[in-house]
Amino acid sequence: MIPVTKPFLPPIDEYKEYIDGIYQRQWLTNNGPLVNELELRLKEYLNVSHLLFMSNGTIAIQIAIKALKLKGEIITTPFSYVATTSSIVWENCEPIFVDIDRHTLNIDASKIEEAITSNTSAILATHVYGNPCDIEAIQGIAEKYGLKVIYDAAHCFGTKYKGKSIFEYGDISTTSFHATKLFHTIEGGAVFSTDPELVEVMSNMRNFGHNGPENFTGIGVNGKNSEFHAAMGILNLKYVDDILNIRKDLSHYYNETLDGFSKSTPNILIGSEYNYAYYPIILPSEHRLLKIMKLLNDNEIYPRRYFYPSLNTLNYLNRQEAPISEDVSRRVLCLPLFHTLSKEEIDFIARLLLSVQCDK
Repeated sequence: MIPVTKPFLPPIDEYKEYIDGIYQRQWLTNNGPLVNELELRLKEYLNVSHLLFMSNGTIAIQIAIKALKLKGEIITTPFSYVATTSSIVWENCEPIFVDIDRHTLNIDASKIEEAITSNTSAILATHVYGNPCDIEAIQGIAEKYGLKVIYDAAHCFGTKYKGKSIFEYGDISTTSFHATKLFHTIEGGAVFSTDPELVEVMSNMRNFGHNGPENFTGIGVNGKNSEFHAAMGILNLKYVDDILNIRKDLSHYYNETLDGFSKSTPNILIGSEYNYAYYPIILPSEHRLLKIMKLLNDNEIYPRRYFYPSLNTLNYLNRQEAPISEDVSRRVLCLPLFHTLSKEEIDFIARLLLSVQCDK
């Protein structure tokens, strides 16, 4: 079987050493020493100003919205994982969808201004597949209209833009360290900001609002993560450069083997260092996509329709138009990509895809 992804797992003996230490200390959660170590190591590796380790990427978005005191309408993308939209709704705000750019699959910055109203408080944009949004254009619009910017950078570990970590942009960036991501802590996520006061607010929010054993600064939730998850992150960080390089090599090999196959792929923003988090292809039609999925599944290969359906069609929202997102979501397919995927397996996948193309 070839799944769409597999989590990297470090040598179990290395993980067991950390587990033994946790058992000896009996400090399992509540900002333990391994959580602090992971935050420091990530800050150094990513070269970012500030970060907070969270229980997952969804709570990271929710805390970001709460910390910025957002209300009313939040402009966002319809082409993302459902957590981007559901977090907005969960925080009692209204998602206003701006359609995507057909070539990058990110929110189309040229359409944002026409969606702004007196009720707009922020822009929440996703760097889809780890491909940076039009950061300068979004920041310019935000400054012009006095809006906050949150970037859902769930796919972006290792991505840079103009030499800086992608996490350094926006008022707050969030990410996911879920097991499906190229860097993971089994479950987990993080928030990033260059504003130390905002980071302090979010630090309190992730711990029920505590700013001391018997003091509270305001409302909070349990957004903390455990020593066991931090241990996995510390170990995986040792191997992440190799993981990034392997994924890049495998993506280029896909490009070679699928040369001539009828598809398109997203345009990567100029000035960025892409992390090869996914290998998406956009097919000529949904009919072709479904035919390919059946053929691959019959051969125990399991790609995924990331992202389908377009979020503007969710049944708990009032319908908004996003024709490009709806069109692309019906035709996009992410092929298997992970650190132990072999080139022989890519050859097999490519042969199956090409056989469908040849089938008239």
